Amino acid sequence: MADIISIEYGSTYHIYHRGVNSCTLFQDEGNFRYFLKLYSKYIPQVADTYAWILMGNHFHFLLRIKKECEILPFPPLQPPLGSANSKGVPLPTRKPVPSHQLSHLFNSYAQAFNKRKNRTGHLFECPFHRKKVESREYFMNLALYIHTNPRHHKFNIPFSEYLWSSYTDILKTYHENPSYHEVIQAFGS
Repeated sequence: MADIISIEYGSTYHIYHRGVNSCTLFQDEGNFRYFLKLYSKYIPQVADTYAWILMGNHFHFLLRIKKECEILPFPPLQPPLGSANSKGVPLPTRKPVPSHQLSHLFNSYAQAFNKRKNRTGHLFECPFHRKKVESREYFMNLALYIHTNPRHHKFNIPFSEYLWSSYTDILKTYHENPSYHEVIQAFGS
């Protein structure tokens, strides 16, 4: 097994994952939507998203992990009423950890998928794959690869019409989203 690289604050990564034995991860529109809902719950706290795509049995993300100083702490937990700590003693705060947030996303989705489909066992291969993006050329090639993934998997629609990718979001909202703006800038327009 190849060495697993650590996820470092302030670095950019290609994160990808697939179903165990290439099983289908997204069987219907509800699965895609629920995964994106969980993504928006766990990932924006710790990373900026440059590009993403969800395919039937795998997905790809191009992310910049925020610097530690950019990550806001979780709201403090409220002690139960009547507990010794309910007298106003501040509880310690903690910050979300990027690798934990990714694991929470994958585990939450797997549990919901298994429950909905009445199945048990692993849904994803372990561990999730990550490659550090260390050059502008790799960044650009990866953004292209992610968005043209339907073509690589012989889908019979133009990649620009594939619903479950960031391609159209980037084109429509890049002026409002700094991460998407960086993707457009990398290509010059």
